[in-house]
Amino acid sequence: MKRKRNIKLFEPALVKQAVVQSFVKLNPVYMMKNPVMFTVEIGTIIMAVITVISINNAAATHESFAYNFTITVLLFFTIIFANFAEAIAEERGKAQAESLRKTREDTPAKKLKEDGSIEIVSSSLLRKGDVFTAEAGDLIAADGEIIEGLASIDESAITGESAPVIREAGTDKSGVVGGTKVLSDKITVEVSANPGETFMDKMIALVEGANRQKTPNEIALSILLAGFTLVFLLVVVTLAPFAEYSSTVISIAALISLFVCLIPTTIGGLLSAIGIAGMDRALRANIIAKSGKAVETAGDIDVVLLDKTGTITIGNRKATNFFPVNGYSKEEFIKCTVLSSLADHTPEGKSIIELAEKLQHDMFPVNADSAEFINFSAETRMSGVNLKDGTQIRKGAWDAIKKWTDNPDHVAEEIYSKVKEIAGNGGTPLAVGINKKAIGVVQLEDIIKPGIQERFERLRKMGVKTVMVTGDNPLTAKYIANQAGVDDFIAEAKPEDKLRYIIEEQKGGKLVAMMGDGTNDAPALAQADVGVAMNSGTQAAKEAANMVDLDNDPTKLLEVIEIGKQLLITRGNVTTFSIVNDVAKYFAIVPALFMVTIPGLNALNIMKLSTPESAILSAVIFNALIILALIPIALRGVKYRPIGATGILIRNLWIYGMGGLIIPFAGIKLIDVIVSLFFR
Repeated sequence: MKRKRNIKLFEPALVKQAVVQSFVKLNPVYMMKNPVMFTVEIGTIIMAVITVISINNAAATHESFAYNFTITVLLFFTIIFANFAEAIAEERGKAQAESLRKTREDTPAKKLKEDGSIEIVSSSLLRKGDVFTAEAGDLIAADGEIIEGLASIDESAITGESAPVIREAGTDKSGVVGGTKVLSDKITVEVSANPGETFMDKMIALVEGANRQKTPNEIALSILLAGFTLVFLLVVVTLAPFAEYSSTVISIAALISLFVCLIPTTIGGLLSAIGIAGMDRALRANIIAKSGKAVETAGDIDVVLLDKTGTITIGNRKATNFFPVNGYSKEEFIKCTVLSSLADHTPEGKSIIELAEKLQHDMFPVNADSAEFINFSAETRMSGVNLKDGTQIRKGAWDAIKKWTDNPDHVAEEIYSKVKEIAGNGGTPLAVGINKKAIGVVQLEDIIKPGIQERFERLRKMGVKTVMVTGDNPLTAKYIANQAGVDDFIAEAKPEDKLRYIIEEQKGGKLVAMMGDGTNDAPALAQADVGVAMNSGTQAAKEAANMVDLDNDPTKLLEVIEIGKQLLITRGNVTTFSIVNDVAKYFAIVPALFMVTIPGLNALNIMKLSTPESAILSAVIFNALIILALIPIALRGVKYRPIGATGILIRNLWIYGMGGLIIPFAGIKLIDVIVSLFFR
């Protein structure tokens, strides 16, 4: 059973650390990275100076010491709340990362020297390209790829999954992770990365925020917010001469308060927290993203390429029947089929031998030294054996066997009829040939995963096109595609077919995501806008992808897309709320500044705020508190519902657009009622 890494939203220990970091982040060098909040800090410093002046000369500042001091404190807490939002997001990320970092503790490594001897060294001394061994009871010293052997491995320290997994050299399940434990057998591993450079180390740095690089979308939004800030700065600066012309006395405290309330401080204070929280959600889903851009891009994906086996179907197709043709007996056919499968290490090849042993107990021994085994490959789509007496046996897809054999028309028709029958019922036919003659068909069967149709329907509502990739013939592929509810399929797919399909979709302006685990998937993973590699996969696949799934779950790509969409929607909704709520603050402060000298502006005081002083204070207090109130949304993210882009836009405009308009009016009025009791 999988153990989830759940951390409370405001865990006391994390809150304590976040509060400390909120003050540390007041350093102007750090604050300059956020132009919006940096201007608030400058305003706070100016107000601090004004407050000191008002101690002995209140008339020079046009406000009392108490009023100036209150504005200064409120502006200070506005910055602290914004820093706290970022700090609590970072602390939550650090807590998540700490559970992973514990697996990175130094462990003894059995390093294999060039002369074949073993040297016990610390895992921290291992470098990329080094080779070490691990046997039952050993902790794997570093991330790497098995180059020899097979072992049962406990990966619960990383994935939370208690069931052991099998990792084997020369397969697409050859990747191992440092900190996991070997339960049986012995393996030889080649280290794939230097200390501090593994995928997990990169992810830890991202969620901790220490070296986090802003994503392109974040940079673009930051520039927009900086532009808004500059515009409102000009507005406030030009307001001073206008006030002088109209014989209106406006204090520096009022001008700074107006400026801070008009600039987008809400999204400015929460922008970084939203980004870090998005990376944190990805990590909690056991997804290692190499950059924040990858998570964001997942939210904009248009097309998803999904392998049939393991994603749409349960996987590990099993042989269920043998159908000999051309006059061969079932016993002879089974023997030839077994011989052709001895070099086939795929689950299908192994299941053929298992079924044969079940049906026929008198299996004859095969002397491996007297035969040349032909390994299965994605290119030939066949495996087989060349016996010492010159006999050649091959097993594979019918189109591949058809090209290899030279059959009379009636045999080809008999084979094709059986292939068509099996494929039409959703099975996978494998043909077998001996000495260029087809002799029968093996039936493989797989089962569509329960609930996968609903998941594809959910993706369809998101506007995402699903494409099934399979090595099956077109008939089988079409049957399974219809049953699963995918939008399109690629049958008899080779690695280059995936790459070609991705490029064609990208030429049409589409963003494409895919998942893979083998070396032959690497080119397509590198080309895809979002490439997710399984952690158990080959090193080439993991290096080509921009995400790695620790759970090795083929359906995780669907969850990645939802995490990306949740990140984008959360940022968009908070931005909408931030900009819209400026309207209420405008109606609170502007009438308060001019209501004495320009009585007509009282018509804009639609909230009927008590006094100019209470109106300004109420707006500033609300401006600070709303940042604090929105921190849970920034950390948890807005719940995503697959109702289509238009439906999401309308729904969120109503909630965050109208909410951003109504809540400030109600909030500022309520605060004014309380403030007016102290400032009359």
